Amino acid sequence: MGSLEWSLDGAVDIVICMPMILQVLHDTTPIPYEEALVRQYELHKQRLANKIPDTLWLLEHPPVITTGLRKNQGHNILIDPLNQGVAVVNSDRGGEITYHGPGQMVGYLIASIEAHHHRVRALVKSIEAAFVQYLGKIHKIEANTHPEHTGVWVGNDKITAIGIALKNKITLHGFAYNVNTNLSHFDWIVPCGIRDGGVTSLEKLTGDSYNLVSEGHAIACALGECLGYTKLEINL
Repeated sequence: MGSLEWSLDGAVDIVICMPMILQVLHDTTPIPYEEALVRQYELHKQRLANKIPDTLWLLEHPPVITTGLRKNQGHNILIDPLNQGVAVVNSDRGGEITYHGPGQMVGYLIASIEAHHHRVRALVKSIEAAFVQYLGKIHKIEANTHPEHTGVWVGNDKITAIGIALKNKITLHGFAYNVNTNLSHFDWIVPCGIRDGGVTSLEKLTGDSYNLVSEGHAIACALGECLGYTKLEINL
């Protein structure tokens, strides 16, 4: 596909408009966090070598507590993980401590930051906007952003956490969206280190449970639009 531009001397230049492609992968069987972390790094290497396009990987994890780059987060773990049989894994994403588990849609975005104006913060804002618009349009939920904290909120309760890392101009990590999540597991931690807010889920807000494959397809489309992708290659 191309477009025409006129130069000052009257000549016509043909400008080739390459599509921005987002490849979407979706695993329907929960994948342990540490195993997923290894695969993220593999996808990152492939994206860095231009062997794959920007990629959104959707999946679930078995119950796990993860920490971000900020130090001294142990005080935000409120239980003995061994007694609960839950692992605590350190990661290189932004943000603080969080929980992942079944019924929660995790999306890892492996993307060139050059396609997003070299600004991680702008990318995070676009992800937030995608969820706010999606929840309002599809589920009639009035979601919002927070003036001090990242993520997507419904009132004072967070429904989507976001944490992005950047390595060699390629992003890692992404978002965790509570769909049918067991919210009692968030009692194990102080989510994201925020003590004056709670958590919620799509199931809690609507009273219905949801198919994560269908929800994943819809979320991928919403993200693709807000992030400026012109073509989605969806493998669900």
